Amino acid sequence: MPNPLRVRNARGELIVPTEVSASDAKNGFGRILERVAADGAVTITRRHKPFAVVIPIETYTRLVGAEAAALDILSAEFDELLARMQAPGMAEAMQRAFEMAPEDLGRAAASEAAAAAATQAPPTPDRPARIPSRRG
Repeated sequence: MPNPLRVRNARGELIVPTEVSASDAKNGFGRILERVAADGAVTITRRHKPFAVVIPIETYTRLVGAEAAALDILSAEFDELLARMQAPGMAEAMQRAFEMAPEDLGRAAASEAAAAAATQAPPTPDRPARIPSRRG
C-alpha cells in the first residue's frame, strides 16, 4: 500500500485515518460519521487507493483558515516586493544586476545578506529569530 494519508485529530496528533471502501461508504454512512467522531477522520478508498477523506467540520475550518492565512502572508510579501521594485532607481539597479558576472552577483548578494543579518536584533523568548524569506 502507498504511503498513508495523515491528518491531525482533535488533540493535534498526526494520525492515519480509518479507511472505508467506497461500497461501505454507500451502505453505511452513519458508521462512517461515528468513526469520524471517534478517530478524527476516515479515508475512503477506491480499488485500495485513497479516494476521499471525511473530516469533522472543525478540522476543515482550521485547514481552510490556515490556507487563507498563508495566502494573506504571501500576498502581503508580494505587494511589499512589488512596491520596493517600483521605487526610484530600482529599474537601473536590476539592469546592473542582470549585467553582472555571476561571481560578482554572488559576492554582492552575500555582502547584502551579511549586512542585513548584522542589523537584526538578537532573538528573545517573546521574539524568536527571524527565518529569512526568499525576499531577504
